[in-house]
Amino acid sequence: MREIVFDTETTGLNPQEGHRLVEIGCVEIMNRVATGRTFHAYINPERDMPPEAERVHGLSLTFLSDKPCFLAVVPGFLAFVEDSPLVAHNAGFDFAFLNWELSQCGHPEIHVARMVDTLAMARTRHPGAKHTLDALCTRYGIDRSQRVKHGALLDAELLAQVYVELCGGRQIGLMLGAEPARAASTAPTAAAAPRTVRPPRPHAASAEELAAHAAFISTLTDPLWARYA
Repeated sequence: MREIVFDTETTGLNPQEGHRLVEIGCVEIMNRVATGRTFHAYINPERDMPPEAERVHGLSLTFLSDKPCFLAVVPGFLAFVEDSPLVAHNAGFDFAFLNWELSQCGHPEIHVARMVDTLAMARTRHPGAKHTLDALCTRYGIDRSQRVKHGALLDAELLAQVYVELCGGRQIGLMLGAEPARAASTAPTAAAAPRTVRPPRPHAASAEELAAHAAFISTLTDPLWARYA
């Protein structure tokens, strides 16, 4: 099964208040294993960058000023994600921005049926624990040493590893339980060749071995079993 793990960075918290996407990063996974294919784009928000947002992701308006707008980025993004499920942490936030941007470009919104929220998964699996991406990386022993600031592609790569763990680890893709059924279904229908029955091999000790054993036993001083003989 193909899935896309993605993350976004924005100028703020609510697209209805005029905030925009500034970065999007996607990682392709197939049967819960990363394929190495990614999509990444910085986006010119065509507005100012609030200082509090810049402190989170480190993307200044100067840096973003020569980057393409979302309208120019969206064809590559849609071609990459195709119709695959989209996995995100606190996915409602990312979907709200993504669908607002798509609607402004005249594109259909992505239906929420395709949304997989790892935050909801983590709350179900680890109630009462911390559910931030950093906390989940720590829980599952995932190296996040390069995560100095938020970055869409790096966070998507980390989240892909977290998502696999939340789903039960990579063994989920081995389909161990399906092997016997598959082997049975592919077995030849012709009658198998008759088995060759071999005569039983002797396992009793020889007279020499019994004599050697008795000689060894006679050297033992006050053996425990002799008390109950």
